[in-house]
Amino acid sequence: MLAVTILGNNSAIPAFGRHPTSQIITTADELLMFDCGEGTQIQILNYRIKRSRINHIFISHLHGDHYFGLIGLLSSFALLGRIQPLHLYGPAPLQELIALQLKLADTKLPYEFTFHPIKEQGLLLDAKHYTVECFETKHRIPCWGFIIREKRNLRKLNIDQVRTYEVPVTFYNRLQNGEDYISADGTSIKNELLTSENSKPKSYAFCADTIYDEQLAKIVEQIDLIYHESTYPAVFAEKAAERFHSTTKQAAAIALKANVQKLLIGHFSAKFEHLESFELEAREIFSNTELAREGTTYLV
Repeated sequence: MLAVTILGNNSAIPAFGRHPTSQIITTADELLMFDCGEGTQIQILNYRIKRSRINHIFISHLHGDHYFGLIGLLSSFALLGRIQPLHLYGPAPLQELIALQLKLADTKLPYEFTFHPIKEQGLLLDAKHYTVECFETKHRIPCWGFIIREKRNLRKLNIDQVRTYEVPVTFYNRLQNGEDYISADGTSIKNELLTSENSKPKSYAFCADTIYDEQLAKIVEQIDLIYHESTYPAVFAEKAAERFHSTTKQAAAIALKANVQKLLIGHFSAKFEHLESFELEAREIFSNTELAREGTTYLV
């Protein structure tokens, strides 16, 4: 399973009931967090996210609307008696910021805390059921996007057939990995008779903050679901470029060029209260577009 829950979809300033960027990624066995803007803890409570299942946090860059909620979350984990390890991934200077905040507050974390500085594009995390990799985006300061990919799903056992051919339980894992079974009398039984193909592994890309960059389409090509910032409507393309952000139609153009399945747009400017036109503009270019709505979970 792979799903994305939006905790915050606004840009720098909280406004109109919207919060700065934060997302929860649900995998088969744990939760990940992409960015942790101000108010993230409140949103976790509002949407009944199980904090104890968050084991990995990824911070895209050091603009405050993407990490100002982090020290509060780390401290709350401590106050709540967390004991399981926590891993934080982000730009190298973030480690110094966190260390200073903890030092000045004389706070010692009771759980194992590991910081992983992001220095180059590539694999960040290789977990049991998924991988997370990072890529550079073009923003005013160093900024990273993230791609989570499910690992290949094992084949499904056809229990009736498995029992008919008296396949021992100790061989089940090898069947799920695609092996044929050789019976005691030497007969080869094709794997296709004993198993069936499982669902295709899913993928999600968080494109973080970025100016319009066609090279990004190559990086997220054929991803199932992508999130791309759409800070401004299309008419503000010049302002978007000046501030190293993107517009609705630019985000949609990336989705179209990348041949993705679905696009979520977010990081909306606080200048705009009503967002219906954002979605309509993007859909003119890429029809399978939705607003990244706070509190909504999107299945990949």
